[in-house]
Amino acid sequence: MRFSNAFLDEIRDRVSISDVIGRRVTWDRRKTNVSRGDYWACCPFHGEKSPSFHCEDRKGRYHCFGCGVSGDHFRFLTDLDGLSFPEAVQQIADLAGVAMPQPDPQAELREKERMGLVEVMEMATGFFEDQLQTPAGAKARAYLRDRGLTGRTIETFRLGFAPESRNALKEFLAGKGVPKEAIEACGLVVHGPEIPVSYDRFRDRIMFPILSIREKVIAFGGRAMSPDAPAKYLNSNETELFHKGSVLYNHARARKGAQGADGPGTIIAVEGYMDVIALHQAGIENAVAPLGTALTENQLELLWKMTPEPVLCFDGDGAGIRAANRAADLALPFIKPERTVRFALLPDGKDPDDLVRHEGRAPFDKVMAGARPLAEMIWGREVQGANFDTPESRAALEARLRQVTAVIADEDVRRHYQQNMRDRLNTFFRPAQRQGGGTFSGNRQGKGGGRNASQANTAPTGISDRLMRSALVRGAQDLPALRESVLALTVVNHPGLLFSDYDEIAIIEYENRDLQRLWSALIGIAGAIGTRLERDRLIEELEAVGFDTVLKTLEQQVRNSRLWTATVEAAPEDAREGYLQALALHKRTRALLWQRRELERELAVSTEEGDGERVPQILRALQEVQQETVRLENQEAIIEGFGVLSGRVKGPAAR
Repeated sequence: MRFSNAFLDEIRDRVSISDVIGRRVTWDRRKTNVSRGDYWACCPFHGEKSPSFHCEDRKGRYHCFGCGVSGDHFRFLTDLDGLSFPEAVQQIADLAGVAMPQPDPQAELREKERMGLVEVMEMATGFFEDQLQTPAGAKARAYLRDRGLTGRTIETFRLGFAPESRNALKEFLAGKGVPKEAIEACGLVVHGPEIPVSYDRFRDRIMFPILSIREKVIAFGGRAMSPDAPAKYLNSNETELFHKGSVLYNHARARKGAQGADGPGTIIAVEGYMDVIALHQAGIENAVAPLGTALTENQLELLWKMTPEPVLCFDGDGAGIRAANRAADLALPFIKPERTVRFALLPDGKDPDDLVRHEGRAPFDKVMAGARPLAEMIWGREVQGANFDTPESRAALEARLRQVTAVIADEDVRRHYQQNMRDRLNTFFRPAQRQGGGTFSGNRQGKGGGRNASQANTAPTGISDRLMRSALVRGAQDLPALRESVLALTVVNHPGLLFSDYDEIAIIEYENRDLQRLWSALIGIAGAIGTRLERDRLIEELEAVGFDTVLKTLEQQVRNSRLWTATVEAAPEDAREGYLQALALHKRTRALLWQRRELERELAVSTEEGDGERVPQILRALQEVQQETVRLENQEAIIEGFGVLSGRVKGPAAR
């Protein structure tokens, strides 16, 4: 009987190889490190007095440095006990508590077809590689050369080029006898009932093959050469071979590279293909990347299978820090003893590619050495730039920290996190000694504040306080702003929106921290389930990880405001119209908030430096921001008036 790779992987993942081998050997206590899954024993395959037989749970492999034997779970049983392969599979399945699959001719046929698709993907990869070396690929070669990539690196990652022609790849594969059904099943062409003639999905793009853990090409990422392309990066669509939320770029190579990295077993997760490739060229071979979207729960599990403490590396700008915070919220529910994450934040304005290309490996290694624990990341986020000069604000901070840590499923880890946060609070609010011997009572601000708390939260002189009272500005402080509630709840109630505009929706930035955490969980769930996701399933998954109260709050707020387009009763076209208008207002509001904060920062610096010429300029700019804010305040009726737009979007009673 033939076993699917998925079944063999499942039972291997459920049973550590040390459990299989430990039934036949006695582990050496001096050399074994149980916490790291690293075991040593005298070899059961040949007689010896000192342990040279090594077993690693992380790899799922064993090797004897004395006699040279090596293998996995099944090989151990077939070689030592003389079992047939099916008998070895049966024994591991029993240990895993997984039923053996029944003979299924249809499943075997699907597996055969799947392997055929792998062959088609390999042919496509060769085609793209060849095209990179043609005159048509000159522009792509120049781009890669300008990015500092050597010929050897390009060859290692099998980079290629998709020509501009709409049918170049399709015609090549057809000429090799590949049926159109296989080409379509691989996601290499755009096709469908509304498309009379299929055409190549990737055109005028640098091609990045995406490999499975078994190092087979299962998908592609394409980087557009034209600045006018609607999407800078384009991934393969979901296929029988490829499920984006369950794959890491460079997974197989990084797993091998980690074994030789500083700090054995470390895996670094960066943000993009080019970051991974640039790091590899600089000698850092243990890096992976998600595929153009935020890290998913499945991808996090893949990281933990390789190492108990992956390092998540993000750009040091605002977007990178927000992405790091989303990743922290994603990881928190699943951390356990010996299973967590660390965070490395790069200098502002730098990504790994920039850093190693212009400054070499040393600065990046320094950033990695300073990677912050998850607990520190959570604490820093909650106190950053905030004002805690009242008992109420301190109580609010304590309540937020309780809520954040309550999602940790492991009882022991949760208890230690809560104690850690209490210790930090006690230290943070402890009265400090003045230089003159007196004390002050904890008018504290988060790290990186720069100015005192009262100054940081006061409107600059000469600016109307209408700006500070504005609903647009309050949106960053109130929990939550109405427009943010509309955006989030519309997608929860109509998840089809998520997949029709995934790239834009996935990167929505919320000021409200509850919505930040909700959004991170929602994107992770959508990435794991895919286009089959339905509203009831989404809500069930969100409630299971503690967002039931947040969802009820959003629902109540939206219904109280009679914004029916965000509710489940709204027709899909009405929901989409309401969502798009809320998104447009949200983007402009975010831009105004950012502009105001930058101007206030500049005003504070200029005032401190006595720059009399610069201060009036900044005040005029702030006045302009105020005027634009007032204009947008008047347009808040866009949200509040969704029910009457175009005379068609009404509440349920009017339908």
